[in-house]
Amino acid sequence: MDRAQLPLNALRAFEAAARHLNFTRAAIELCVSQGAVSHQVAQLERRLGTRLFHRLPRGLALTDEGHALVPVVADAFDRVAATLDQYADGRFREALKVGVVGTFATGWLLPRLDKFARAHPTIDLRISTNNNRVDLAGEALDYAIRFGDGAWHGTHAEPLLAAPMAPVCAPAIAARLKTPADLVHERLLRSYRADEWALWFGAAGVSTPVLRGPVFDSSALMASAAAAGLGVALAPPSMFVRELAAETLVQPFAITIDAGRYWLTRLMSRGESDAMQRFREWLIDEIASSIPPA
Repeated sequence: MDRAQLPLNALRAFEAAARHLNFTRAAIELCVSQGAVSHQVAQLERRLGTRLFHRLPRGLALTDEGHALVPVVADAFDRVAATLDQYADGRFREALKVGVVGTFATGWLLPRLDKFARAHPTIDLRISTNNNRVDLAGEALDYAIRFGDGAWHGTHAEPLLAAPMAPVCAPAIAARLKTPADLVHERLLRSYRADEWALWFGAAGVSTPVLRGPVFDSSALMASAAAAGLGVALAPPSMFVRELAAETLVQPFAITIDAGRYWLTRLMSRGESDAMQRFREWLIDEIASSIPPA
């Protein structure tokens, strides 16, 4: 069917009637009469040469043909509505969906979001947080910021920021830690990456004790537990600058380990949009400016 001949009013009437399964409620939504909705749907049915609804004593029921048409029409209207929403302030705003591991989101990105918004007012940034387990395709994400070694199947990964790990704890616990060996007497909070404490004790020249502390799937949550005095966390101090400055957390030893870094990832199967490229460039520049000179 030629675009110039698309029966848009009839399709709106059909979509509303399909959601409500009632001509009267569809008419109220569209601010027209019940007769107008019924007439538009009947016109559409004649044009298509098939019935889209069964007319019942107390409403409507979709026919098989109606069921087939509903998702197509609804998706088209949703896409149009979403695009029009991007002109809300008179300028087109391109949506950008970014999944961010929670520790990076709260420890690095959140304090800089206002700066990004001022630099790129036409990008509608939509952030979802995760515990490093993310499905770029399934969640329809443009980017995901992850922690690890950069090896994710089917994914382009660009290194962002090193995140050396060190023990952090509440001041009361730090006061009794004189040497790394003293940690064997403390409750050691663990992440789902099981080898991190062994790596740190190896770097400190201390035999790894039996680990019995609780396991967390988020460094941010683990650090909160440490600040509450529940044990010692092994976490990246660079993500807890505010807590360290406020002395709600203390880093008792300077020894660090490299257990991974933060990466900006996207599906290899898709290219970068203009908004993606601008976000990536801003992110890289902002990270570079935040790293003190050697």
